[in-house]
Amino acid sequence: MKKWYEELFYNYAEKYDNEVFTQGTIGEVDFIESEINHDKGCKILDVGCGTGRHAVELARRGYSVTGADLSENMLDKARKKAAEAGVKIDFIKADARNLPFQDEFDLVIMICEGAFPLMESDQMNFQILESAARSINVKGKLIFTTLNGLYPLFHSVKDFINTHSNYSANLDNTFDLMAFRDKYQLEIEDDDGNEMTLNCNERYYVPSEITWLLESLGFDRIDICGCKLGEFSRTDPLTTEDYEMLVIAEY
Repeated sequence: MKKWYEELFYNYAEKYDNEVFTQGTIGEVDFIESEINHDKGCKILDVGCGTGRHAVELARRGYSVTGADLSENMLDKARKKAAEAGVKIDFIKADARNLPFQDEFDLVIMICEGAFPLMESDQMNFQILESAARSINVKGKLIFTTLNGLYPLFHSVKDFINTHSNYSANLDNTFDLMAFRDKYQLEIEDDDGNEMTLNCNERYYVPSEITWLLESLGFDRIDICGCKLGEFSRTDPLTTEDYEMLVIAEY
């Protein structure tokens, strides 16, 4: 039986590229370039690369890029985009928890929740970080975005206080404050117009959790920032209004 994220991306490549949250590629790649000092010798791995929007743009700018994703449908679209752009990228089908690399890359990116934190258990999500860390060489860097637990924590509590006079259940609130997971139903159409109802399960993290997880993997320089679409910046402080956080980790 397919997981909800496997069902979603089984036949969604065309519509995915038209989503609002995929429109910030150029600015995001500008930031990634600045983080590697525009070093064209940098070898990059894009985990959960999807349709290859970051991978193709990086390759277009002269970088050596490998893309990994669980969805063959998304990878097919990525290969077509790379061919159209006239760039060579090694796209592989792989589970982000068990990437076939060891100390091979100068930079690993995981942007827009391409893999982490969609897994149904904390252990599985941690395996993705472990696998990414194994793929990076000792002087490498990890850049990823993830769901910001401060956002639903602040807003769900605030909305509860403002709309309830007693402790009755908030049936509209799908966020589990004990597990920091949002379990909800998503109604969507695939590329062929087939309607789907997916039982989604996403994990939100607070900065202290992310810091501890990365420190346990040996990273000693960890920066967590706000995450604005197409406007990644180290000078953007993370707040309760940021739906995502941007994480930069180095050894």
